[in-house]
Amino acid sequence: MEPRTSFFMPGNRSFEAAGRREPASAMNQLKVLISLITNDNDFQLEQAASAKAAAVQCGATIEIIYAGNDAVAQTQQILNYVQEPGKRPDAILVEPVGTGMAQVAHAAVSAGIAWGVVNTDVDYIARLRSHALVPTFVVMSDHKEVGCIQGRQIGALLGEKGCVLCIEGPSGREVAKLRSAGMLTTKPAAVDVKTLRGDWTQQSGYQAIKSWLSLSTSKQLNVGMIACQNDAMAMGARKAFSELGNLNERDEWLRLPITGVDGVPKSGQAWVREGMLTATVICPPLMGHALTLLAQALQSGAQPDERTLIPPVSYPKIEELTPKTLTHAAGKSKC
Repeated sequence: MEPRTSFFMPGNRSFEAAGRREPASAMNQLKVLISLITNDNDFQLEQAASAKAAAVQCGATIEIIYAGNDAVAQTQQILNYVQEPGKRPDAILVEPVGTGMAQVAHAAVSAGIAWGVVNTDVDYIARLRSHALVPTFVVMSDHKEVGCIQGRQIGALLGEKGCVLCIEGPSGREVAKLRSAGMLTTKPAAVDVKTLRGDWTQQSGYQAIKSWLSLSTSKQLNVGMIACQNDAMAMGARKAFSELGNLNERDEWLRLPITGVDGVPKSGQAWVREGMLTATVICPPLMGHALTLLAQALQSGAQPDERTLIPPVSYPKIEELTPKTLTHAAGKSKC
């Protein structure tokens, strides 16, 4: 069991002697910077909404910034707050676009700014916590289990063999890697996988399918379903299929199961209920949870758990999914 670390709270002379800025003296003075990936994604907007709701409960003041899917821009945005004393928040909660920003995290903690990473695992948190005088932690969905659920959905919808076309997130994101690894462990062994790449946005899913459909090989594959690593890319894929000029071909593609991940109530879950998507994986928004953990840690003077994993669930349940026998271009080659 990891030992609990007490923080130097306001008025503690040792804290002041260390040359660090003092954290908020009361929860209604807690200032938190929330850094999100993009505002062009329903899950990211849900992250923002959960942070706002938690801020009301905690009495915190938050500022939300978006990185526009640009890792370099996100790093610079956060450094601007860390390096300018007048802009420094009491805490930074970040969902990284790319890497976990180890150097930025070290700079923030050295400046007395609490640091929480959301939805991305990083390998430096334990080192930071060994000397941090502020909360330092990770909150994330169990992304490997997300992939495992998606693999089970593939088995339920496609059966024991066939071909699934997967649109994955950015190759550099640990989230995408974990989801892919989980899916490969639970999909039926005889199901072949063809992968395309997106960046979590609907436009990227649309463009991935448009580009793939332009290849002659796309017409030679026995694709039985489309599985995407988030709902936005899944809807982008559906939009690309719906624009096909050949109506018979368009209908063939749109009859195939299309699945996603995130399961935001007003988008992913609604799209499943409306028949736009066949299934999704619900990943609860985490920023609100992270903000609550932060506030509790500052109140108690003890570090939260180093890592908190939030479990996902299939929507609908796996046992409620109906196997599909339709395939596109049946009888042609595998993936």
